[in-house]
Amino acid sequence: MPTITVDKAALFEALGQNYTTEEFDDLCFDFGIELDEDTSLSQRPIVNGKQEPAQLKIEIPANRYDMLCFEGISLMLNIFLGKRTSPNYRLVPPPNGELQVINIDKETARIRPYVAGAVLRNIKFTKASYDSFIALQDKLHQNLARQRSLVAIGTHDLDTIVGPFTYEALPPEDINFVPLNQSRSMTAVELMKFYQSDKHLSRYLPIIKDSPVYPVIFDSKRTVCSMPPIINGNHSKITLNTKNVLVDVTATDLTKLDICLNILVSMFSQHLEEPFTVEPVKIVSPHNHQSRETPDLTPRETQAEVSYINDCCGLDLAPSDICSLLKRMSYTASPSRASLNLIDVQVPPTRADVLHQADIMEDVAIAYGFNKLPRAFPNVSGTIAQPLMINKLSDIVRLEAAMAGWSEVMPLILCSHDENFAWLNRKDDGKTAVRLANPKTAEYQVVRTTLLPGLLKTIRENKHHSVPMKIFEVSDVAYKDLSLERKSRNERHFAAAWYGKSSGFEIVHGLMDRVMLMLKSAFVTSEEGLSAKGVGEAAYRIEEVDDPTFFPGHAAAIHVRIEGKEQVIGVFGILHPTVLEKFELRYPVSTLEMNIEIFL
Repeated sequence: MPTITVDKAALFEALGQNYTTEEFDDLCFDFGIELDEDTSLSQRPIVNGKQEPAQLKIEIPANRYDMLCFEGISLMLNIFLGKRTSPNYRLVPPPNGELQVINIDKETARIRPYVAGAVLRNIKFTKASYDSFIALQDKLHQNLARQRSLVAIGTHDLDTIVGPFTYEALPPEDINFVPLNQSRSMTAVELMKFYQSDKHLSRYLPIIKDSPVYPVIFDSKRTVCSMPPIINGNHSKITLNTKNVLVDVTATDLTKLDICLNILVSMFSQHLEEPFTVEPVKIVSPHNHQSRETPDLTPRETQAEVSYINDCCGLDLAPSDICSLLKRMSYTASPSRASLNLIDVQVPPTRADVLHQADIMEDVAIAYGFNKLPRAFPNVSGTIAQPLMINKLSDIVRLEAAMAGWSEVMPLILCSHDENFAWLNRKDDGKTAVRLANPKTAEYQVVRTTLLPGLLKTIRENKHHSVPMKIFEVSDVAYKDLSLERKSRNERHFAAAWYGKSSGFEIVHGLMDRVMLMLKSAFVTSEEGLSAKGVGEAAYRIEEVDDPTFFPGHAAAIHVRIEGKEQVIGVFGILHPTVLEKFELRYPVSTLEMNIEIFL
C-alpha cells in the first residue's frame, strides 16, 4: 500500500484539534487507513540548523487514489468526523468566456492517442501545497499510471503560454526545446541521451525511445509545453508565484486518463480563490471521435440494496440511517422512490474505486464502525464467497480426470512462438496469438493459444519416469479479440496427453467420452447425426479431421450440439512424428484438447 508522509502539526490544524498518537491511530483504524509511524516519537534529523518537523506516515489503501496527498487525507477525515460536508465540484467558464483548446493530431494514435486538460485558475500556492501538488502527480505516476506507461501528467503556468494548444507526434529530430530546470535547448534525440544517466527520468525513456515519433504539446506560438511522458518544457514551469495552472494529461488508457485528471484537479481545487471549481478545456479530436470537454466532474449515479447492506453487515438499518452513514464517507445518498429496498447514491468523481454495491456496503460498515458490528457469523450468505461458474465447471472436469487416474500439471501460460506454432506444424496468421512486446527470453514470447506445448514440455522434462504417463491440465488460453476493449480474451480449455510405448489413442478417446458423459452430453454416431430424433439437449459426435499436428488418419474433431447449435469444441488424436521430434519425445503421444466454456 502507498505510504503518504504529512506534516503532523499541519494535519491536526486542518482537522481542528490535536490528537495523541494513540487517538490518531484509532481514528485511522476507524476510517480504514493505518498510521505507520509518528516521527515525533523518535529522534528527528537536523536540517539547516533546525530539527525536522514531526511527520505522520500513513498507509493508504491501494484503491483510494483520492487520499494520496495531504489535501485528500484532511478532506476525507473532516467529512468522516462530520466537521464538513462533501464538496460540490463545479465546472466554471473562464473570465473571458472562451475555453482553452487542445487540438489533437491524428499521428498521435501511433504513440499516445489520448489527451485531456483542465485549468486551475487563481490558485494560491504555499511551499507545503506546492510540494504536495508535485508529490500527488508522482504518486499517481507510480501507482495508477504504471510508471507513466499508461498516463503522464504535465502542469504549466498558463500565463507564460498562449492557446490554442496542439498535441502532435513528430520525429524526435524535429522536436527542440529547453527541458525543465535546464538552460540549453535540445532536440528530443539529445534529450534522450542526456537523461540516460538521470536516476529519476531514465526509467521512463524506454516508453517512447524506440518509437519513430514522439508526442509533444505546443502552444499557439509553437512553444513546447511538454514531451510526455518524459519531461515538461522549462518555459512554462510552475512556481510558488503561479496563479493559473494548465493541467495536461496524456494516456494510452482513456479510463485511467479521466481518473488521474479528476483526482488531481479535485484535490487542488481546494486552494483556488473559489474553492472546488475547475475550468474545463475543450479537446478537439475528430479523427477518433474523442472531441469533448474535460474534466467531467459529474457524480456517478448508482443504487444499492438496503437488504444487501444489512445482510452483509449483520445490521437492521433503515434506508435513512444508511444514507446518513454514507454522507460520512463523502457520498450523497437518499432513499429511492422506486423501491423501499433501494437507495439512490451519487458517487463523487474522486471515488473511481466504487464499482459495485459491495464497495458502498464496505463504506457503510466503515462509517458504522467495524468494532460495533455484531460479532456473530451472519445467518445469511451475504458475505460468503461463491465460486465463479467457470471455475466450478473446471473443478468438476479436473476431479473427473483425476479419478480416472490422470495426473494434473500446471505449466506456465507463456511459451515461445515456435512451441505454440511451428513445433505443432501450425501457422501463425498474426491475428490469433497475443505477443509480448518486449520478451526477456525466447522462451516467453507469446501467450499460449493451446495447452499442448505445456503438456509436451512437462513430459519432455520427466522422461526419466516410467511410462506410460497420463497428464492433464484445465486452464486458460488467450486469443486476440479486437472487438473487446482489452483486445484479447481468455478461453478455458481441458487438455490431456498420454505418453507410452503404444499410441494410447483409445485411452484418450475413453477419457474424452467420460468427461462428455459427466457433462451430460450423449454420444451419437455420424450416421445418426446431432439432429437425430431422440437426441437430448446436449449431444456430441466425432469426425475424422486432417490436422497437421496429428498423424494422418489418426485425429478426430469433437462436434457438440447444445440448445440446437452445433460447433466444434476440440480435437484429439496421435501426434505427428515431427511434433514428437521437436519436443524430443521418443514414444508415441496421444492428446486431447477441448473448449469447456460452451458447457456453461
